[in-house]
Amino acid sequence: MKKKLNPNVIILGLASFFTDISTEMITRVLPLFLESIGAGGAFIGVVEGLAETIASLLKVFSGYISDKVRNRKWLTIFGYAESTISKAFLLVVNSPVGVLAVRAFERIGKGIRTSPRDALIASYTDETNRGFYFGLHRALDTLGAALGPLLGFWVLEKFGKTNYREIFKIALIPAVIAVIILFFIQEKKLENGKKVHISFLSNLKLGRRYYMFLISILIFTLGNSSDAFITMYSGSIGVLPTTILLMWTLHSIVYAALSTPLGSLSDKIGRKTTLIIGILIYGLSYLLFAITKEPNFLWFVYALYGVYYAMSEGIQKAFVSDLVTDDKMRGTAFGIYNFAIGIMAFPASLIAGILYQFVAPNVPFYFGGVLAVVAGVFLLFI
Repeated sequence: MKKKLNPNVIILGLASFFTDISTEMITRVLPLFLESIGAGGAFIGVVEGLAETIASLLKVFSGYISDKVRNRKWLTIFGYAESTISKAFLLVVNSPVGVLAVRAFERIGKGIRTSPRDALIASYTDETNRGFYFGLHRALDTLGAALGPLLGFWVLEKFGKTNYREIFKIALIPAVIAVIILFFIQEKKLENGKKVHISFLSNLKLGRRYYMFLISILIFTLGNSSDAFITMYSGSIGVLPTTILLMWTLHSIVYAALSTPLGSLSDKIGRKTTLIIGILIYGLSYLLFAITKEPNFLWFVYALYGVYYAMSEGIQKAFVSDLVTDDKMRGTAFGIYNFAIGIMAFPASLIAGILYQFVAPNVPFYFGGVLAVVAGVFLLFI
């Protein structure tokens, strides 16, 4: 049966599309920029991990606040705008510590917007189309992620293969567009138009299966370090920066193309089954990253890694909506879920950075693959 598209989900997807063009232009070359100004693998792990962890502290509370005041639209807009302003400071920072500060402030915006935005999407869905809508949102988001590195490739080709600041400058344009289009969102309101008076502690009663799912996600995320290490590892075996950007573009095209159909598949065969298959694909892709020494083979591995992504975040969020059916508590549920993922980013990236720099560049991938298997087994019992 043909699904009628909700225009608000399209607007949210387009906002993510333009934001990811901007973000992926920056983040795919940021490890290379950091290395060029003297940062090592361990410090890059700190940059990626600490920035995500700081942002995560806001995700629970922004989700809860959106439940309490029932105004998710303006929290979402504020979060996107804060991130856009923060990115502008990359044009002037000249030290690894300065980049760390910018990344932290930029991720604060993500922490503010993510949970209210996810709750907004969930409010337009039901159990028969949830996977489809979250998959559609991820597809638009990831299409932007595909275009971002491609645009970055063009900038480096035109202005110089190490002219990273030109990328930072041009990346501001789509970020501003994303903020503007969010003003067209039509948010659902309570029937009486009043705020909901609920306590934070009461909103934590989200059910045993929900918290078991969170434990599985925590285990998995500890081994799922920043993709910056994939970029760095690719460079270490001889892949040029411009080629790495094209590989990330391929990854994102696969991710975007499969997100909606795999989201719809989860509506049919179940969220848990789809997620377990995705974790197995993740483990395989990480194993291949670890053992690959042939640069050209990485084209296949990046594409396979895109298949995992298509079976990951959107379907996980649809599963959260399945497990927490009360819309008055979904902002909090998404906040805790996003917090759980983000809070593990620092130890995950720190561990990966230490393994990368002091043991061997491929060891973080073995570590992540083992924890993925453990998380998949745990998921079976939910």
